[in-house]
Order: sequence, then structure tokens, then C-alpha cells
Amino acid sequence: MVESTAQIEAFVDSMARHFPHAPTDGQGRLIHALARFHFSTQPRCTIMIRGYAGTGKTTSVGALVRVLREYGQRPVLLAPTGRAAKVMQSYAHLYASTIHRLIYRTKRSGDGNPAFGLAPNTRENTVFIVDEASMIGEGRARSDGGGMQYRSLLDDLMEFVFSGEGCRLVLVGDDAQLPPVGESESPALNENQMRRDFALTVATVRLTDVVRQEMDSGILFNAHRLRLQIESGEARWPQFKIDGMSDIRRINGYELQEYIETAFDQHGEDNVGIITRSNKRAQAFNQQIRHRILWREESLEAGDRLMVVKNNYHWLASVDTVPTTLLANGDVVVVTKVLKRFERYGVQFARVEVEFADAADWGVFEVTVNLSILESDLPSIPYADVQILQEAIAADYIHLGSKSAILKAVKADECFQALQVKFAWSLTCHKAQGGQWQSIIIDPGYVTEDTLNTEWLRWLYTAFTRAQTELALLNFSDDFFE
Repeated sequence: MVESTAQIEAFVDSMARHFPHAPTDGQGRLIHALARFHFSTQPRCTIMIRGYAGTGKTTSVGALVRVLREYGQRPVLLAPTGRAAKVMQSYAHLYASTIHRLIYRTKRSGDGNPAFGLAPNTRENTVFIVDEASMIGEGRARSDGGGMQYRSLLDDLMEFVFSGEGCRLVLVGDDAQLPPVGESESPALNENQMRRDFALTVATVRLTDVVRQEMDSGILFNAHRLRLQIESGEARWPQFKIDGMSDIRRINGYELQEYIETAFDQHGEDNVGIITRSNKRAQAFNQQIRHRILWREESLEAGDRLMVVKNNYHWLASVDTVPTTLLANGDVVVVTKVLKRFERYGVQFARVEVEFADAADWGVFEVTVNLSILESDLPSIPYADVQILQEAIAADYIHLGSKSAILKAVKADECFQALQVKFAWSLTCHKAQGGQWQSIIIDPGYVTEDTLNTEWLRWLYTAFTRAQTELALLNFSDDFFE
């Protein structure tokens, strides 16, 4: 298809009609770029939409989705986490999947281990739109020590999308947010790197103008200040303005419990989050919520919200109602029933029924949970402890004789496959990234002048922009405020 001026203008007009306000100058440039992208016949065609909080990325993507559907296309919406996919689905009014759920498939190999690889991309001439692309890392190929190989998510996403004839890609993200763990920047939003590594035909549009309607928000006003400070590289105390701002306030530790209780009543547990600097602090907040607010006494009870902290391919392999075989690191499930508790090999386990927090309509399914990590300050079970457990389980199958038969039995054992989870009301900023909550509480921990660097400002900016309607700053010193 050769683009014409008339085609471009028709697409631009269609996009503009789906904006609730007159597009900003930056959005106007984006609309024209999207029109050229739509009619381009260049190979491996990609457009990056980089924009800060409040600059209208979601409005622009929502308009693009509706226009593509008017043109008879059904775009595929993707995000790195379940919560991010749920947010995307809410503003685009079209189903959104996590990247993992769409592009990966597993099956059992002859030795009982899960064989892991890309699913086929059977779509043609389809636009894939990926939100929160700043979270997508290059990660090197690695093994979990248990036979499962992990590959680079970014590599696999590129291979999957462009294996479909005529497929194109839209990458949407905020490069002021935290980069992926272990990386200094977000590779999926680096135009030169993506062009070099994946031979993309790529254009970038950067949105910098905060939409006028958003400046009434104290959350976005102060996030905008943080973003300007990040750009300037100034290592100084941020200066927040909260006087006269109804959606942002300071609280201290004495006020915390009452604040959480009120937020739970107003928004529901699913829409309140506490973002903190460490797993130890997150553990303390989660225990406070369970024992003092929800009055839960057992180590695990119905209603508990759990975040998966290690990929697991075992429990969904035979669940027909769930369109994925992966319980991914970062997925949140809700316990609907505790079936039994038991101890084996000196470790406490529980057999429970759970459902996905972001997809309850997929129904409940059973898993076994390793309870040791729930009471720990560690982010996941140490590899040495996993090895000790594996050896203890293997001893129970020594009668099978051959090493391959023993290994197969161990891999199928519910204790070896027990899900590693943490409570999910309070979490670190990397775990929260991509999601949004109606109410967010930020715990900055101990902050000194030595803490004030760009990495920490990105952490704070990312935490600020998780809040949709209200934000509480917990134990922030006077140094942070005008």
C-alpha cells in the first residue's frame, strides 16, 4: 500500500475525533506519525511513544486502538505484568494480555521437564501495542538450576511479533521510570539500540507537554517537578508542593493504620498499595495489614493477596480454563480457600485454591504454596535451600533406581513445584511498576543527601506515578517540601 496525502489526512482526522480535548502539539505530531506508521510498507515497522506521566500517552493509545478497529483491524495489546495489562485494558476498552501469556508455550518433555519456547504467531498484518515498555529488559539467557531455561524477553518479543507476515509494533513507555532490574536504561525505548539489535524501521515520538487538564492533579504536578529534576541531573532534595492539593498529603507512622483502613473502605484492598524500598519493609507492612487491619491469625487465609516471585509452569499445565501455562513472576493471585496445611522435609506447605487477581473470570485452580518465604524478609527462597529440598525429595524416590526416573519424580512432586509467593499489599517499586492503584502510600525509608541521585529520583517518580486518585507520603522529612 502506497500512502497518499488523502489517506494520511483521513487517518489523522479519525484519530483527532477520538480525543476528549484538542490534542497538544506533541499529540498532534504523534497522530501524524501514527498515520504514516499505519500506511508504511517498510519491513519490521515500529514506532516508539515515549512520554512522561500526564502527557496523554493513554489517551493517544486509546484513540489509536479505536481507529484501527474502525479500519477493520484488531490490534493486540500487551503489557509486562497482569496489573499493567488490566490498566491497559481499562483505557483501551479491548482485551490486553501479559507478554508472557501470549508469546510463550510449554509442554512436557520426555523426562518430565517443561519444554519452554515461543508460541507461533499466527497473525498477519496485525499491530502489536506494548505498554510499559520501559520494564522490558534484555536479560541474558539463564537457568533456574532446575532444568528450566529462561531467555531474553525483549529478544523473544521481537522474534514473535515479526515472525507474523506484515506485523508491526508500537512500544509505549516512560523513560523517566526505573529501568529493568540490573540495567542502567530501558533498552526497549532506546531507538538506536533497537534499530541496531533488531533491524527495525523505527521512529520515535516523545510527549513532553503535560495535558492542561492533568495539571489540577497534585500527584502529576509534583511528578512533573520530579521529571524536570531527573532531566537536569540535579542531586538535591525534591521540593514538593502539597498545600491546596487535595489528592496528596503527608502522614506519619501513627496515622498509617487509620489511613489504610479508610483507604480499604473507600477503594477496596485491590486498589490500595504501599511502595517501599526493601523487601524487609514490605514484609513488615504486609504483616501489619494482615494482623492489625484484616485480623488474620493463620499464616495463610482465604482473601490473602499473593504475588508470585518465581516463574512456575507446573500448576496451570492441566487447567483448561486458563489460557496460559505460566504463573509468572509478578502475577498476583487471591486465595479463595485453604484446603490443607502440611509439613514435609522440615518445610511448611499449604494446598490452596486461588484465582488471578486480574482475571477472576478464569476461575479458581489449586496450587501448593511454600509457606517459608511468606514469613521471610528475603525476596525468594535461596538457591541453596531449594537444592536441600530437592535432595530430600529425591531420597523419597531412591527406590526408582535410575537417576532419570528419580529426577522425573522430583520434578513432578508438589513440594518441589510449590509456588513461591509473597503477600501483595506492600511491595517494592520494581514489583509495583506497570500497575496503578487508586490509593498509594510511599515509604521512602531512611534518606540522606547521599541518597539523592538520579536512580533514587527515578524510584520516587515511578512510585508517584502508580497513584491514580490519592497519594500519601509516609514519614517524609520537611526537607522534601516547599
